[in-house]
Amino acid sequence: MTDTPNLSLPLIASAQAQKHVTHNEALLRLDALTQLTVLSASLTEPPPVPEEGARYLAAPSATGAWAGQGSTIALYSNGLWTHIPPREGWRAFDLESAQVYTFLAGTWAPSGLALSTTGAASSASVITHSHALTSGGAQDTGPFIPDRSIVLGITARVTETITGPASWSLGTSDSANRYGSGLGTAAGSYAHGITGTPLGYYGDTALRLTPEGGDFTGGTVLLAAHILSLTPPS
Repeated sequence: MTDTPNLSLPLIASAQAQKHVTHNEALLRLDALTQLTVLSASLTEPPPVPEEGARYLAAPSATGAWAGQGSTIALYSNGLWTHIPPREGWRAFDLESAQVYTFLAGTWAPSGLALSTTGAASSASVITHSHALTSGGAQDTGPFIPDRSIVLGITARVTETITGPASWSLGTSDSANRYGSGLGTAAGSYAHGITGTPLGYYGDTALRLTPEGGDFTGGTVLLAAHILSLTPPS
């Protein structure tokens, strides 16, 4: 046996020359895989200027320098990319999405309420977006609620005082006050909109902010969508 069975750390052979090379390689791999935290799980090719020791989960459709290495752990070390194949059940925390991923059935799936060995999963997540209000009436964010999301509710916090209207409402194009009306405009005011019955959205959907008692002239609102997502079997 030349490697350890779980982390594939290289072992030093009897009477091996330059033992420090094998030893250092094992330490670097152990450093990469212990408390696994990655910078992103969505990239299909490496970043242009990676930092030493940076780790990523290469997207399944990886291209460029990562071609053929989809779903591996991409480690940048000593100026080169090393791709480490994960084992079933390994977990990684993605700093970009603040999401825990678990490797099952050959793919990285967001960890959540339930996972199966087939890759099917039920997961919960929170998506945030800071929206700067422009002068005028009702306005939509960009696509915010992802396609095929079950929304438990939408919350919000005014981070910069809203100027213009006496209050405002929060919803979507088909229900302008679904997640709150008569909302405060002062910095620190918040919305706590709970969906009475969990609501599924088919297609990426924007949120709509509507002024009440005058037009918007400024302000910033931090929005959060609290959603459930279903992942089919791999």
